[in-house]
Formats: sequence, C-alpha cells, structure tokens
Amino acid sequence: MDQAGKYIADAVLGIDTLWGGDVMCPSGTGRFIADCWFSDEPLPAAYTHPAAARLRQSGGVTGKSIDREAVEEYLRAVNLPQAIAGIEDEAAKIRGLRKPYLTGLADCLTVMWDLAMEVLGKGEAVPYARCVEAATGKPPEPSQPEAKRERVAELLGRAGYASSGAGGLLSAVDGWRHDRISPMASVRALSASVISNFDNLSAKNLLPYLPRTLAKVPRANIDFLPIKDAWFSGSMNYIGRARNADGSPKYEATYEINASLQMSFPEFEQLVSHEVVPGHVTTFAFLQDLYVRGKADFEATVLTMNTRAATLFEGIANNAILIAHGVTEVDQLPDEDLQIGVLLALLQDDAKNQSSYLTWGEGKPQAEVAATLRRDFLVTEERAGKLSGAWGRHPLLGRMYLPAYRSGTEKVAQLRRKHPAKKVLPVLYGCHGLVDIQTIERVLKS
Repeated sequence: MDQAGKYIADAVLGIDTLWGGDVMCPSGTGRFIADCWFSDEPLPAAYTHPAAARLRQSGGVTGKSIDREAVEEYLRAVNLPQAIAGIEDEAAKIRGLRKPYLTGLADCLTVMWDLAMEVLGKGEAVPYARCVEAATGKPPEPSQPEAKRERVAELLGRAGYASSGAGGLLSAVDGWRHDRISPMASVRALSASVISNFDNLSAKNLLPYLPRTLAKVPRANIDFLPIKDAWFSGSMNYIGRARNADGSPKYEATYEINASLQMSFPEFEQLVSHEVVPGHVTTFAFLQDLYVRGKADFEATVLTMNTRAATLFEGIANNAILIAHGVTEVDQLPDEDLQIGVLLALLQDDAKNQSSYLTWGEGKPQAEVAATLRRDFLVTEERAGKLSGAWGRHPLLGRMYLPAYRSGTEKVAQLRRKHPAKKVLPVLYGCHGLVDIQTIERVLKS
C-alpha cells in the first residue's frame, strides 16, 4: 500500500466509524459508509484504536443517544481532517486518472466530516446543494416521474389493470403487484433461479466486451437472507475476504432483504440484476480481481457510499437489467410485465431523489413527502414511509445518497446510448482504471 492508500484507509474507515459503521461486520445492520475491505492489508488505526470500538458500539454520531465522551476520545486519537488532507496532498503528486478520482473522494469525505460536525453541534449547517454536488457532480433537482408513470399506465392497461377505475393508477399498480407478489420467506430458492438467468444473460451480452481474464471471476457468489424489521429495504454486503486453497479470492457476498417488502416478481428480477449480476456484486468482484492482478489501486478495495464512485455504481446497477439483455431502453426488454417492474423500480429511485429534494431542499414535513412519493412515484406504503422517514430525514444519507440513484442511472443510460458497448462497458466495469460519475467521461474521451 502506498502513502495515498494509507491515508485513504484511515480517512474512509475513520469517517465510517464516526458515523457508527463497522466495515468488518458481515451484516448490513452493522455496516454503513465503507462498503468493503478485502485487500488483506492490516486494518488502520482508525479502525483498531480502542476508542473506535466504543464509538461503533454507541452508534456514532447518529446513535439513539450520542456518546459524546466516546466521540471526543476517538477524535483525539484519530486525526480525520489530517487523513483527508493527506489524500488531497497525495493526489496532487499523482498523474493520470487516479488524481481526479482521489480529489473527488477527498471532497466527499470532507462533506461527510462537516455533516458529522453539524450533527454534533460543532459546525455550521452544511448547505444541501454542497452535499448533492459532492456526491453526484450536479446541483440538486426534483425528479420528473411523468413519462415513466404514463408508460406504466399504458402497459398496465394492456395487462388488464385499467387506471381509469376507482383509485386510479395507484390502485391499478397495487392490483398488478398483488397478483404477482414474490414470497420473501422463499427468497433463497427464488433468487437462485433468477440469478442463474441473469448470469447466463451476462455471459452472452456483457462478457464478450470485457477482457477475457474477467470471464473466470464468479459474478454472483451470493447468499440471499431475509431479515425482519430492517430500516433498509435490502443490503448487499460484499465480503471478499474468503480465499481458495491457492490464495485466490472467492468473491463472496450476502444480500439481506427486508422480509416486510411487498414486491412483484418482475420487480424482484430487477432487484437481482441491480444487486447481484451484472450489478453490484459483479462490479465489486471484477474490481477485486483487477486489484489482485495489480490493475487497480488500493481505493478499489474500500469502496465508499456517498461518493461519486458510489453514484456511478448505482447507475451501473440500475442499468444492469438492460446490460444483461443487451438493450439500452426499457421498452426493448422482451416482456411487458418485466418492463412494468423495471419502470416501478426506477420510479422508486426517482422517489428517493424526490424525498431528498423535498425534505432538505424545500423543508417539507414527512407526512407530505410520504404522500407525494406514494401518489406520484407509485411506491408502496411501506416504501413511502421508509424513504420519507429513516432514509429521507437521515442527516447524511438523505442529503448525499438518496440523490445518487437517479443521477447515476441517468448518466449511465446516456453513456450507453452515446457509446457502443465495446467502448463503454469495459470503462464502466473498471477495466481502464477505477472511475467515478465524473471521471468516466475523461476516459471515454481519451
């Protein structure tokens, strides 16, 4: 690990710890900002210091009751501003693609630090626009669900669920979803067949455009686990620390899915493509392989939420079902039920952005936000409550992560329309270096 990597390790795991996350926890109930740690490098002091364990145990700055003594003890022991500044200093010495990537990472970590200081009452309120621009590279803007909603109504009408009846479009969606509900209690068996299908589609429509060395990498070594009463809808936990007898990675992951979710089978298909193959698990596994072969730097092993890279990864994941089928538009998918499921999933991610915009940009109360998400974005009552509440009002996720889904999705879709698959897919999956939502344009132009 070079000096930049040492600063990255301390800064990322330090910010993660400050917010109550534990990257070594195998469950999404304990993880937070740091998405993975699979480099086999020793954990940094920001994680191993005795004060870190106490802070993680208390829930960090968003714990039910902030343990201020634990926070102060940790901040005396671990100099996070110095670690973040170290990333910036090292980036200034570096040439090529890594320089702007690290500069963007440091910018996002600085905002996360400032948000923590705001929560603690030790800093000024962080402007909403600054949070969104750091994570997405764009200023905040409201979602525009009208076209997707109109297409859903058209497809539902053809499927026998007219939106002209009592309850309108929302009632039609609820009826369609009810008739196709996926049993979350049987998620392991259900996921196995769907994963197999998307893995085969990816072998056909993704692998031919990537270096042959990636063909041997397991794209979907994952277990699906139902979890009750989770504050999240689902959590993909990329572990990547198991090794074969020859020392090579097993590229393993888990997916914990909220057992209370009401999801149709077509929506579940979209979820699998998003979270597993050719979405998040595939993306992380390819990056791990590139790191092992010396084709990616240390930062590819400690991927981080609320960053420009995370925005790109959400964009890849939301376009994954199109990548798997070898198409660029939802209406090119082979089945109209699947098109409805994908559109509803995309509307849910538009709803995440809208929740952020209404909550932090316009100061709307939760009840009003929830009603808007249910009415205009066709989400379930459960999703409307979570997205307007635990997610939308979270001081970090509400301002930095919720806008990332829509922003990343639209950018990746635009790039796939503009560039041929043989050019854009290797860049998206890191084959020309680790990129984010902004630096990817630089690589595609070169």
